[in-house]
Amino acid sequence: MLLVLASILMSVGIVADWIHIRRHKRRGRPVGRWGIAWLAATDLLPAVILLLMVVSRDNGTRIMAVEMWLLWAWIVTVIPRMACYLFRAVGLRRTGYLVAGALTLLFVWGTTWGRTRLRVNRVEIASERIPAAFDGFRIAQISDLHVGTLVNPESELRRIADSINALHPDAVVFTGDLVNIRASELDARMMRLLQRIEAPVWSVIGNHDVGTYIKDSLRFPAAENLSEVIARQRQMGWTVLEDTTVYLRRGTDSISLTGISFDPALREQRHDRHLPAPQLPEAYAGVPASLYNITLVHVPQLWEQIIATGYGDLTLAGHVHSMQMKFRPWGRGWSPAQWLYTRWSGRYDKGHHTLYINDGTGYVAYPMRLGAWPEITLFTLKRCE
Repeated sequence: MLLVLASILMSVGIVADWIHIRRHKRRGRPVGRWGIAWLAATDLLPAVILLLMVVSRDNGTRIMAVEMWLLWAWIVTVIPRMACYLFRAVGLRRTGYLVAGALTLLFVWGTTWGRTRLRVNRVEIASERIPAAFDGFRIAQISDLHVGTLVNPESELRRIADSINALHPDAVVFTGDLVNIRASELDARMMRLLQRIEAPVWSVIGNHDVGTYIKDSLRFPAAENLSEVIARQRQMGWTVLEDTTVYLRRGTDSISLTGISFDPALREQRHDRHLPAPQLPEAYAGVPASLYNITLVHVPQLWEQIIATGYGDLTLAGHVHSMQMKFRPWGRGWSPAQWLYTRWSGRYDKGHHTLYINDGTGYVAYPMRLGAWPEITLFTLKRCE
């Protein structure tokens, strides 16, 4: 998959630049050596990323950061150039320059302000199944921190914790991908920053937490990595729900809270529209169907299977990030995530069941967010007759 993607990215850039060079030569204005060198260097950035992936013994935090910034460099240099070529091809030379400049500024803005623009989305969940004691109960959801990729973790995690505390939620839930590759990313500094969250936190495991992306699996076995991710969360005081259900109580009323762990066997299927869910019966074993149920799951594709069990009045998920790029001139808007996912961001309702997909706060592949701002979601439960 990565080889195919890298080949496509390079091919598009190389072909477009070759056409550009040929046109300039025919017009008697050949591109100089330094110009050709610049075009070639930026076009080949995906090849450099791929080479690093092949030759590096392991994919630790530093090498992943280098690859992330190399991809960003390709985005910010080659894509605006392609747009300029497109407009020049139809005789709109000045427009091409303006569009290229605007795209460059947009990408830089998305890497600075857009990457850190934390947004609180407030969602009201009304249901006759919500018990009276939980009327007005407030739940803050965060997801997909990917702490190993954070550019400025001190600032970013502090802002997230302080923003959650300012909402005064009764509970906080985290829906997976706390780390990017390995447990060591969640070091003492990261743990200290996340411990600033004052409300009790319940969490589930995501596909990046299970250790299957570690390249040097002999030195860092996936199972040991997962155990360490869970252990460090528990050291922070978080409750990790591993395919199990707990009960939240207020007075004589209760609701059930179920956590579905990401199954490492689904690694290659994580972007599929439909996923098997063999662990669901275990997670809901013995849970009274009469109780209002909140289910935490990393991948939203399991929603259909969850509601088929009769549970999941409210299902909270993450994983998608809206691919860190979302345009909202209307409603839910548009994102390239729609090419892969049936449900990719925000709220979805089906009968008395609701799914909400949080856009996450961290980032992978490239350190940029456009429209898909880092998100904290505040849910308020409302009992209706």
